[in-house]
Amino acid sequence: MIRRRNFLKKLSAGAATVSTAMAATSTSQALAKPTTKPIVVSTWNHGINANMAAWEILQKGGRSVDAVEAGVRVTEAEDNLSVGYGGLPDRDGRVTLDACIMDENGECGAVACLEEIKHPISVARLVMDETPHVMLVGEGALEFALNQGFERENLLTKRAEKAWQEWLKKAEYKPIINVENHDTIGMVALDADGNLSGACTTSGLSYKMHGRVGDSPIIGAGLFVDNEVGAATATGMGEAIIKICGAHLIVELMRQGNSPQQACEKAVRRIAKQKNAKDIQIGFLAISKQGEVGAYSLQPGFNFAQNDQQANRMKDVSSFY
Repeated sequence: MIRRRNFLKKLSAGAATVSTAMAATSTSQALAKPTTKPIVVSTWNHGINANMAAWEILQKGGRSVDAVEAGVRVTEAEDNLSVGYGGLPDRDGRVTLDACIMDENGECGAVACLEEIKHPISVARLVMDETPHVMLVGEGALEFALNQGFERENLLTKRAEKAWQEWLKKAEYKPIINVENHDTIGMVALDADGNLSGACTTSGLSYKMHGRVGDSPIIGAGLFVDNEVGAATATGMGEAIIKICGAHLIVELMRQGNSPQQACEKAVRRIAKQKNAKDIQIGFLAISKQGEVGAYSLQPGFNFAQNDQQANRMKDVSSFY
């Protein structure tokens, strides 16, 4: 009889636990925010034009990975002293480009220190789709691009060359906050099927040492996508971002229950502990599986473009300092 009573008590307790768990799950589902999709966000004001190209694909039900590639290609082709064609060169007068892309399946591709190819993001896409590798660099990346049908182009415009010649008079390497950091576009998108992808492309810091590579082509630093959780991208001083694996950190913080905004803020606060933090700019941009957006920067001045069912518009970002 005692054993029977104990058994019934345990059975009753188990039923109560299951009931409580079901109630909690029901409450959690009730409180969950509805998914906003499709949606695309990208860093800086050159993201407006980039978003328009991405949106053409998203609103037709296209894949997010195709959208982000098409979007950042717009910025790569603009003569803006920033990304791709017309980008400011390194201290030797050579325009070297970095880019990476990551899709909803966790597949990714990247190129670094690539010269004479206007669209490094599309080369990175082919590294992802056509090779067993994740990253190709330098001459190897160029050889691969040429074999894939890309054409050599002189990316150093007269305007960029003039700026470089002026810099050579003093040859002082002092990146300027919110000027040197516009050399990147990072874009993340959620498509109509609920799949996330991202792309990041840059000409790197102006007048850098030849061969320098920042965070932009590094999966986990300048870009990271986890289709179960969210996606994040970065802009700013790449060395600082690499040191904390910025984009990956943000996605993992989101996995732990932080909102995209909370995750971006926590990542920036880690960078704020670095010794030169007051002299640099960092901007993070993230999107959750539900289409919730977050962004935060180290210094004032960072902004991003967002395109969804409402409009394509710019948004200013709050900062640590």
